[in-house]
Amino acid sequence: MQENMNTSKQVRTDAAGTAAASGTILEVEGLQTYFFTRQGLVKAVDRVSFTLNKSETLAIVGESGCGKSITALSLLRLIPDPPGRIVGGSIKLLGVDLIGLSEDQMRKVRGNDISMIFQEPMTSLNPVMTIGNQIAEVLLLHQGMTKAQAHAKAVDMLRLVKIPEPEQRVKEYPHQLSGGMRQRAMIAIALACNPKVLIADEPTTALDVTIQAQILELIVELQQRLGTAVILITHDLGVVAETAQRVIVMYAGRKVEEASVGDLFAKPLHPYTRGLMNSIPRLDLIRGAETANTRLQEIPGIVPALTALPKGCVFAPRCPLAEDRCRAEYPDYKQDAPGHWVACWRSDVVAGGTSG
Repeated sequence: MQENMNTSKQVRTDAAGTAAASGTILEVEGLQTYFFTRQGLVKAVDRVSFTLNKSETLAIVGESGCGKSITALSLLRLIPDPPGRIVGGSIKLLGVDLIGLSEDQMRKVRGNDISMIFQEPMTSLNPVMTIGNQIAEVLLLHQGMTKAQAHAKAVDMLRLVKIPEPEQRVKEYPHQLSGGMRQRAMIAIALACNPKVLIADEPTTALDVTIQAQILELIVELQQRLGTAVILITHDLGVVAETAQRVIVMYAGRKVEEASVGDLFAKPLHPYTRGLMNSIPRLDLIRGAETANTRLQEIPGIVPALTALPKGCVFAPRCPLAEDRCRAEYPDYKQDAPGHWVACWRSDVVAGGTSG
């Protein structure tokens, strides 16, 4: 396969060989997405960098407001302007920088090369269009199918996501489906064009536990079948442990730690990451009378306002290990071990397990 291919003309064709050779589908470098508000400058995403490889699941975790969803919307260039704007960095899909594309060119990328499953399908699906027409719309726009071909493919996609009686469901409207079926329909729309990258933004938030497990299992199964790279945005570390290969931890718009799932759970290096893990209920700690009074360890304080971030490390006001240097100077982003990166002056202490 040729390595030095011309990637300036087509995202899916000419650049596909280069991506396949390197294994890298998406490269995000120094992404900065700011909101210019009356209250001040909001650095919702500040100098975030990561890569996504073919057939990989990359999880982005953190508390609400840490910048996870804004990062996802930035990849699709769906930031409302005004007040938001991507002010720096690059987003390279198969070697093509999406930030440099025109809006018409981006429309050809959205839903075709990068697709997204949104948090709440009831507000994302069009209430006055049938499910079949909403799937067919993507196929007509990007695949050049006839209406009959698009309708047949819509039925096939509903069958693929395991919706019963797809020939009937394709004629129904979103309000006629259950929450789990609506989410499956969203997945069908997102995967209709077999995208290179699928962004799943809290795909199970509004669903009960049983349906959550089914949806996650479905995403993993379809990923393995179609070879799609997945960015999973969540605050649930249990979901991360079951589905992802690599993890990015974000706090107040910045990436504070990145590692493989195994390394992160075995040896977290940032006190925020350890705090998130300590806040997860564990059956092995609550079983038995001698540990019956064990309580979860919450992270004290709240996420700072993005218009008034503290000097130095933004987690310092909530960190039990913070010292003067932490409050005065933002830590370097360093590689502590192969593939394990962290932004913390005291990561050696956290690694020793003394952060609480």
